[in-house]
Amino acid sequence: MKTLKKQLILLFAALTVTAGMVTAQEKTVISFNSEKPGSLPKGWTNASGKWTVKQNGENKVLAQTAENSGSYYNVAVYDGATLKDVEMSVDILANSGNEDKGGGLVWRYIDNNNYYIVRFNPLEDNYRFYKVENGRRIQLASAGHIRLPEGKWFTVKVVMKGNKVTCYLNGKKYLEKTDNTFTKPGKVGFWTKADAVSDFDNFMVKRK
Repeated sequence: MKTLKKQLILLFAALTVTAGMVTAQEKTVISFNSEKPGSLPKGWTNASGKWTVKQNGENKVLAQTAENSGSYYNVAVYDGATLKDVEMSVDILANSGNEDKGGGLVWRYIDNNNYYIVRFNPLEDNYRFYKVENGRRIQLASAGHIRLPEGKWFTVKVVMKGNKVTCYLNGKKYLEKTDNTFTKPGKVGFWTKADAVSDFDNFMVKRK
């Protein structure tokens, strides 16, 4: 009986997500309510732009607050997951931006010059899947004429298994594509472009 109990305890421990890490088939949902406003959350890297925790109503969020310009990509990297096949989603609030607006997710991130992105831009009413390879952003798939309520949260979700990518916006599938550029595990995180100031919350990441 003691042996069985010990085995069950070990199994439970193996299936429990260690804080800030993603292992096996586990799903991790990250909010920022325990973080200090004005600081970068534990387990995250500010790769570019200005990412900081801030208060949004009763919740705390991770916000990109820099107003950069041109082809400047603002990236926050979550250090708790290095994944190849992944499912992840995040809620985004597009606060402002004249050159660009909104934002999205990055995955199979190697460095600031090499990764995949999916993002929604309310200024252009389009949802697009890109790769950034050797610092150059290349469009791989696009869906246009998507109108979402201004000033409201929207949810970006991506699933990648092998070389197949499927992208959802507010629960609806818009994009499906295969690509073989990045075939090894990489980090995951958040993305905006230029002067897109946005809030990010309820980040879900799962190994597929």
